[in-house]
Amino acid sequence: MDLLIRGGRLLSGAPADVLVAGGVIAAVGAAGSAAAEVIDAEGLVVAPGFVDGHRHLWQAPLRGAGADLTLPEYFGAILDRALGAYSPEDAHLATLLGAAEALDAGITTVLDWCNVTRSPSHVDGVLDAYATAGIRAVVAAADTAYAARMAGLTGLVTGALALLGPQYGRWDDAVAELGLARELGLLASMHLAGGPDGPIARLDAAGRLGPHLQFVHVNAMTADDAARLAATGTGVTVTPVVEATMGHGASPYTRFAAAGGRCGLGTDVAVNAPPDLFEPMRETLRRHRAESATMAPAGTVLAAATEDSAAAIGLGSVTGALTPGRRADIVLLSGLSHLPGEAVAGAVVTAIGPADVHTVLVDGRVVKRDGRLTALDLPKLQAQAVDLGRRALAGG
Repeated sequence: MDLLIRGGRLLSGAPADVLVAGGVIAAVGAAGSAAAEVIDAEGLVVAPGFVDGHRHLWQAPLRGAGADLTLPEYFGAILDRALGAYSPEDAHLATLLGAAEALDAGITTVLDWCNVTRSPSHVDGVLDAYATAGIRAVVAAADTAYAARMAGLTGLVTGALALLGPQYGRWDDAVAELGLARELGLLASMHLAGGPDGPIARLDAAGRLGPHLQFVHVNAMTADDAARLAATGTGVTVTPVVEATMGHGASPYTRFAAAGGRCGLGTDVAVNAPPDLFEPMRETLRRHRAESATMAPAGTVLAAATEDSAAAIGLGSVTGALTPGRRADIVLLSGLSHLPGEAVAGAVVTAIGPADVHTVLVDGRVVKRDGRLTALDLPKLQAQAVDLGRRALAGG
């Protein structure tokens, strides 16, 4: 069904209509065409949907439980005890809640680093949740036993592999797993620190770097690491709120940018971070201005939460920009109608939040309208997940 978003302003501040046809952005600008549905965007900012490049959606029922956890404590309390308590039905509910929270915050695409894929039934629960949720997702299974199944996913939900990687596991295992991912055409995602003793130079020498690979965090990234990753087009996603909260180290956003690289952003773990990308954008801006000793324009950080994040997870040609031919993943943002056009992009980064997410479209379908999700009942899901959260945090 054709849909016309009429009378809004783009991030540039320019007035524009956006025409959607068959789930695709057909035209941006003076798109005054007849359409089966018209959305009045008067007073609203029309932006690409946000892309969360690293999120553990299964943790949604555990929100806030890890405010003071160190990384080793997190491994024990969350990845060992809490995760082990999840049944396939729990995985379904948690994924649905996490997707609803993301959509409510204007996040139209997630890469789900899916530790909860612990059995075929758990995988079923996760994928069934995505069939209901209506969000665009790259589901990265944390077990290569499900690689073929992930490779068979198409459409709104596609697959990837979440790997331990060579910094935290055996080199030979990492090489074999990366080879499997390449053979099946799957993105391989892994946590990595980088640094002088890290594996980036060795991966480069072995021809293993490239856009088929996504590294998360890379807080110890050196200038040499940055140059290698940028030159090979390897995806890098940072999660600055969690990295600062848990003491991973300084975000490498500025170091990577100095080498010509472009980081994507993620929310990461729900146990100590909010479910939106507004705070990660602000944290990135503050640190980037301090480290670069410049007043870098605030609006430039939006790319990290949209097009650069999409590129880092292999969806650069699919989403992340209001460009004809891309899928129609779009957010309408309120609260900025008083501003002159040149101030809009910076204000989206610095001055608004999830409450200002007015309307959300995924693949041309309205999933949030006038401030309310259309198909998912977020308060109901939150209430349903209370028992799961308590039970999981108690270890079963």
